[in-house]
Amino acid sequence: MPGAVEAPNWKQAEDIRDIYDFRDVLGTGAFSEVILAEDKRTQKLVAIKCIAKKALEGKEGSMENEIAVLHKIKHPNIVALDDIYESGGHLYLIMQLVSGGELFDRIVEKGFYTERDASRLIFQVLDAVKYLHDLGIVHRDLKPENLLYDNLDEDSKIMISDFGLSKVEDPGSVLSTACGTPGYVAPEVLAQKPYSKAVDCWSIGVIAYILLCGYPPFYDENDAKLFEQILKAEYEFDSPYWDDISDSAKDFIRHLMEKDPEKRFTCEQALQHPWIAGDTALDKNIHQSVSEQIRKNFAKSKWKQAFNATAVVRHMRKLQLGTSQEGHGQTASHGELLAPTAGGPGAGCCCRDCCVEPGPELPPPLPPQL
Repeated sequence: MPGAVEAPNWKQAEDIRDIYDFRDVLGTGAFSEVILAEDKRTQKLVAIKCIAKKALEGKEGSMENEIAVLHKIKHPNIVALDDIYESGGHLYLIMQLVSGGELFDRIVEKGFYTERDASRLIFQVLDAVKYLHDLGIVHRDLKPENLLYDNLDEDSKIMISDFGLSKVEDPGSVLSTACGTPGYVAPEVLAQKPYSKAVDCWSIGVIAYILLCGYPPFYDENDAKLFEQILKAEYEFDSPYWDDISDSAKDFIRHLMEKDPEKRFTCEQALQHPWIAGDTALDKNIHQSVSEQIRKNFAKSKWKQAFNATAVVRHMRKLQLGTSQEGHGQTASHGELLAPTAGGPGAGCCCRDCCVEPGPELPPPLPPQL
């Protein structure tokens, strides 16, 4: 029943290291540390979010909300919370390790990328968010940085992460807290009006827009002007970047980036659109233009990430290559692996749900060179 969240079962452990072999530090947050670890019994690699209970004082509600949301979710395209352990003065969240890196990295690395590829990605996101909405959960912070690949395989599925701002809708109550990332938030949030699940659908529209051109629909160096654009839902399909994009894709985006939340497509409606459910997504290679704009608009992002998805990718590649090749130029040294990096499309968390506090707001990217 939407709004009803079971209390997760916390397991007690005298020493968490009796159960897990701690490998590497993947990053640190305001009051937590994320460790790459191996389950001693199954040899499965996981990401463990280690939280000092003392540091949680006064923030218990926020953490309990995140844990309650994560505990409730079981979907193939959503990062899973496997277990919760309490040991001494720490809380340990055992998270599914996703090791395929970030969405933008994979697109840039590809030599061939089409509308159909973007359509398949958005289908997975819509399916997962529909699942959340059916449970009464609003994510509230959907953006490309929170979309990670499950593994290094070419056909790896995409995973939604970072549920730090998610909220379970209570029956009869309304959501009104202004939160999210500038550039992806819906007009009604900025207008400080009560809002609903429709805010996630708007964000998916923004993501779809970016996936088809490589730059955001709203951009301005001045936050006030950026918000003014969003409030008016002012965006264009600029030439030449959209010249080779189908009318069906543009129609799909218009239905999701509809100013009026009452008229905006739901996830269910979006899943039935021909660009997702039919064969209107084009197979034309748009890689060169899209990847060039992604590099230009997102590579210099000043968003400070506490965790490093690139480090996880390097670690998994190193495991694949074997220890005999650890010194090869394509693998990371131990020192590299431990160093969280800031900014850029590769600067995400291994499981991104680990982000305990939102960082500074993402400055608007530069507009494309029209």
